[in-house]
Amino acid sequence: MQFRDDGPFGLYFEDFTVGQKMVTRGRTITESDLVQFAGLTGDYNPMHTDAVYMKDSPFGQRIAHGMLALSYAVGQAYQLGFMERTVVAFRGLEMKFSLPVFIGDTLRTELVVKDMKAMPRLSSGTVVLEVKIINQDGKAVQTGEWTVMIALRESQTS
Repeated sequence: MQFRDDGPFGLYFEDFTVGQKMVTRGRTITESDLVQFAGLTGDYNPMHTDAVYMKDSPFGQRIAHGMLALSYAVGQAYQLGFMERTVVAFRGLEMKFSLPVFIGDTLRTELVVKDMKAMPRLSSGTVVLEVKIINQDGKAVQTGEWTVMIALRESQTS
């Protein structure tokens, strides 16, 4: 990551390499997270909000919203700094939700650069990231791909 007078700057498209791996720190899911996410999104599905309802379910307890875990993963990735002021757009994602996330689980996100394509006409390039959201037991709760547009270095210096 570069530093400039106006603050930190992330990686430019040219700084990425296929196979490059980045791993975030962990984040523990709390009761407050579920309550706030339900309020923010309007998703009050009882599997997320009703402990009595879920007690006799196959899970035995409430589970976190899948989109909550995914949203935290995006934030965790951003906190790594590689997209700071160089991300142009989040172009797409495809994720599979494999395992439940419970209150008290700690998640980290692993990102591996899978593919890259320069788009000089748009002063950027696409970076396809293979994504795994991993719980405290080392199990992937979600896997998939994110596609982000990252600025070309030349577009920032001209």
